[in-house]
Amino acid sequence: MALSAADLPALYTLLVNSMSQDESVRKPAEAALSQSENRPGFCSCLMEVITAKDLVSQVDIRLMASVYFKNSINRYWRKRRDSSGISSEEKQHLKQKLLSHLREENNQIAQMLAVLISKIARFDYPREWPELFSFLAQQLQSADVLTSHRLFMILFRTLKELSTKRLTADQRTFAEISSHLFEFCWRLWQSDIQTILHGFSTISQSYGSSAVEQHHDDLYLTCERCLFCLKIICQLVISGFQSDAKCIQEIRPVKEVSPVLLNAAQSFLPYYTSFQSRHPKFWDFIKKACTKLMKVLVAIQQRHPYSFGDTCVLQPVLNFCLNKITDPEPDVLAFAQFLIKCMVMVKSVLECKEYKPSLTGRVMDENSVTLEQMKKNNSNAVAGVLTSLLPKERIVLLCNILIRRYFVLNSSDLEEWYENSEAFHHEQDMVQWTEKLRPCAEALYIVLFENHSQLLAPIVVSILQEAMNGCPTSVTEITPGLLLKDAAYGAAAYVYYELSNYLSFKDWFDGALSLELSNDHPNMRIIHRKVALILGQWVSEIKNDIKRPVYCALIRMLQDKDLSVRLAACRSLCLHVEDASFSEKDFSDLLPVCWVSCFNLVKEVQEFDSKVQVLNLISVLLGHVNEVIPFANNLMQFFQMVWEESSGESLLQIQLLIALRNFVVALGYQSPSCYAMLLPILQKGIDINGPDELNLLEDSMLLWEATISHAPTMVPQLLAYFPCLVEILERNFDQLQVAVDITEGYIILGGREFLSMHASSVARLLDLIVGNVNDRGLLSTLPVIDILIQCFPTEVPPLISSTLQKLVVICLCGGDDKDPSKTAVKASSAAILARIWVMNTNYLAQLTSEPSLSSLLQQTGVAIEDNILLCLVDIWLDKDCELGN
Repeated sequence: MALSAADLPALYTLLVNSMSQDESVRKPAEAALSQSENRPGFCSCLMEVITAKDLVSQVDIRLMASVYFKNSINRYWRKRRDSSGISSEEKQHLKQKLLSHLREENNQIAQMLAVLISKIARFDYPREWPELFSFLAQQLQSADVLTSHRLFMILFRTLKELSTKRLTADQRTFAEISSHLFEFCWRLWQSDIQTILHGFSTISQSYGSSAVEQHHDDLYLTCERCLFCLKIICQLVISGFQSDAKCIQEIRPVKEVSPVLLNAAQSFLPYYTSFQSRHPKFWDFIKKACTKLMKVLVAIQQRHPYSFGDTCVLQPVLNFCLNKITDPEPDVLAFAQFLIKCMVMVKSVLECKEYKPSLTGRVMDENSVTLEQMKKNNSNAVAGVLTSLLPKERIVLLCNILIRRYFVLNSSDLEEWYENSEAFHHEQDMVQWTEKLRPCAEALYIVLFENHSQLLAPIVVSILQEAMNGCPTSVTEITPGLLLKDAAYGAAAYVYYELSNYLSFKDWFDGALSLELSNDHPNMRIIHRKVALILGQWVSEIKNDIKRPVYCALIRMLQDKDLSVRLAACRSLCLHVEDASFSEKDFSDLLPVCWVSCFNLVKEVQEFDSKVQVLNLISVLLGHVNEVIPFANNLMQFFQMVWEESSGESLLQIQLLIALRNFVVALGYQSPSCYAMLLPILQKGIDINGPDELNLLEDSMLLWEATISHAPTMVPQLLAYFPCLVEILERNFDQLQVAVDITEGYIILGGREFLSMHASSVARLLDLIVGNVNDRGLLSTLPVIDILIQCFPTEVPPLISSTLQKLVVICLCGGDDKDPSKTAVKASSAAILARIWVMNTNYLAQLTSEPSLSSLLQQTGVAIEDNILLCLVDIWLDKDCELGN
């Protein structure tokens, strides 16, 4: 039954109740709304709530209505088999209603309305809503500042939605949109920039004037519109044209847009400091605008590298970025996010493969130039521009600046470290490199070094030697020399693969690093943390004669008082244990203190990432050392504690499941000693109705397989878990191979007890697999059927008659003999049936004479004129069929 205007009061009440804190009120309301979603008129009623003038102040109710509206679009805008969806008439009404409500004053509601239009456009544009963009463009011609702001919000959301459609026809449609909208948006954006800069100039000259402040709201809306317009221009240039790396055609807007974007950023920067305290709203805009302008330039360069590589674009942009990095004004130096974007731009250019000069020649052809040759020509041209922009002196200067200025810890960093060393560790070493200045500088340095390693390796070594000479190992005060040494150690750690040709690690370790580690002064944590990093990065250069001292050093740092040092040591120790040349002989006597240090570290850390890191080390140790049994009890207590404390933290539980698997493998046939701890965890992991089933199932299955493989005997608890395997495969076959291995383990380990208890489950499992998986899946499953028949030749064949009938069909249907996998499936199936013929002749004769088999053969289109058993005999005797037994 359709909803109408008469149902609005009831719908409003349900929306109000759905936001109640009282669960007894909220749950029934949510259920009622959910049941109403597919009723005709539901979305129209929601639209009335969203746009009702008497509900303007009730933003939360309107937002809730828009959320239900969005969900209904996703579920019912297209017709589905189980629902007729939203009628064409109601769709038309909704689209008209949305476009008639463009001047929404509340920003949150306006954003939701833009999302609603974009979701509908994804389904309906251009076939069912061809007038959308022409209508929006027409409205822009006469819109005031607020309306144009909302229109650009809609345009941005809609273009963003449409740009994600990947079909060729959809991309052509987007290109058409781009050709129609680009010029208008570009002109408006340039006009807005001039308006904003004029307004900023007036504000800075007329501080405190009430007449000027009256225009701030309109100017701020213009600023917001300008940002939306910039995002739209980015979408049009990025998604409206095929990448020039593929089409090798010049993208004209790149040359037109990029220099103007750069000039805009340059024009805004002078206001960054002056507006910070006086005009925080506009200061926030300047931050957004400058970082967004650089982000758009990076996006354009990555999408259209050849057009961006033109001298008129690449030269001013790269020069600007390099100058800001190497010689920033005080304002820019305080603007970390902008410096990050400049570094990202330089890094993107340096690692762009289209800018690498081609060293290969070609066979000359006077009549044509191939696409590859055009790419080579473009690459060589851009490489020439880069060479002129980055002479050796500038490369060396950039390397020096990165290490000496951006790698060096400042007072703010040290304060953060002392306040919370654990958080500092993760912020410096595990944060996304584009979010913080120092990690970004390190990423740029690594790419710069990779491109110019022969030039920069001696430079880095000289900086390292200078820092070590200027700050001897005995120095403990936090001086500029100590901080430079920390920075130089980091620089040497990140590019170990080249510096090993210039620097002897043994001499470095014996002459400096080991001495610094023996100094326990609290300030030495700065150096100790970086030494831990070096020991991990240089693992391939640590030879046998120094492995033992390095292991001892890492274990010592694993017990340090500072959590940042301990976590750095934890990560480096993991790299050593995983290394192919790991020496267990040199490490074995350190294991007891290593286990204890890990257990203590997990108890002391607070952050999730820290626990995962320590658990990963424990897992790696279990997989690479043999002496596990003496520490089994402590490990079991540790695993039990972590599991109990990790409720709801699926990533941590996944790491624990991996560690448990390695633990079971390490214990081998003594693994039953850990069943009291292990089996309850395993049971939760394989429960498909559990809350974390999607996250834990894969690793739980691997743990299950390891448990069965290393069990000396079957225990009742494990035996009772087998039906879970059927439930898992009834959902999907993602874990088929592991499930097959588990089944094989149950057959061999459980024997007759297993078969008598789970005969129906085994039959269901095999019937589920055979006939529903591809040839690869069948080839992994058929050996299990063969083992079953070998172990129980009398009991099993009648039990799995349905599966065996499918194998007969596989043998008798023609198939493609040229397909190796199909031939292998046919041969394996024939071998299984032959085994039954030898071991249980009467049953096979009975099976082949059953009417249900003849009916199945007819359904699959197999015409059998002779006796089915005789046909099978012909297949067994066929010299071209490899039976495999």
